[in-house]
Amino acid sequence: MENYTGCISILQLTDLHILPNPGDKLLGIDTEYYFHAVLEHAFAAAPHFDLLLLTGDLAQHPCLSSYLRILNSLAAFNIPCVCLPGNHDDYDLMQQVLNTVLVNCNKQVLLDNWQLISLNSQIPGAPEGRLSYEELLFLEKCLTAYPNHYALIAVHHHCRPTGSVWMDTLMIENSTELLSLISKYPNVKAVACGHIHQAMDMAIDSIRVMGTPSTCFQFKPESTVFSVEDTAPGFRIIKLHPDGRIESEIQRLPGQLTGLQTGQHGY
Repeated sequence: MENYTGCISILQLTDLHILPNPGDKLLGIDTEYYFHAVLEHAFAAAPHFDLLLLTGDLAQHPCLSSYLRILNSLAAFNIPCVCLPGNHDDYDLMQQVLNTVLVNCNKQVLLDNWQLISLNSQIPGAPEGRLSYEELLFLEKCLTAYPNHYALIAVHHHCRPTGSVWMDTLMIENSTELLSLISKYPNVKAVACGHIHQAMDMAIDSIRVMGTPSTCFQFKPESTVFSVEDTAPGFRIIKLHPDGRIESEIQRLPGQLTGLQTGQHGY
């Protein structure tokens, strides 16, 4: 366990959708270019982070080369990075490649009097999510083992509706089980997710639920069918205070996304 002075600063990146070859495009967007641009912008805005948190869909068509390039990009910053899978990822391959001292798929990380618990909501071959019995059991074991630690839970799929009809068919199917479990533990302060390609920040009783923009293209909020828009890529900064408080904000690249194919019905 690391010792930190003051609050713990986390950079959350999500939904990179890195493609097999550099320069490949998805919906007209060079996703890898924007991944690097977001990293550079984030570290220019806040030169120090204690941890990078990547909440899934790291690769669009998972392969060794895409995960190796992600690993090299993250390792260059020389700080701990925790990665968890999204519906597009190959979790087995992720765990093989992203498996260094600094860049890994560790499911529990202790940060002073906080713990970061990363859950796998992936249903292989399906876009929606679910937390298995084993994942929920793991979560409860982490919470009971460290009753004096505040907890931040990270998971790819969202556990509360976004207001977009099509996207909300793809959330965690058993999110009520998750929310019922964590409601028993007052030290759970927040759930951070990806998947929704847009910002979300709401409260369920005393638990904050945060969604984060993609590092590439964004989904149009409150849409009934799949729809993307040219809102700029972004990231979330999360600050964990010793007294259990959380500060968080979304930041974005300047300008709008260019070249996005907005007329598509999926990807």
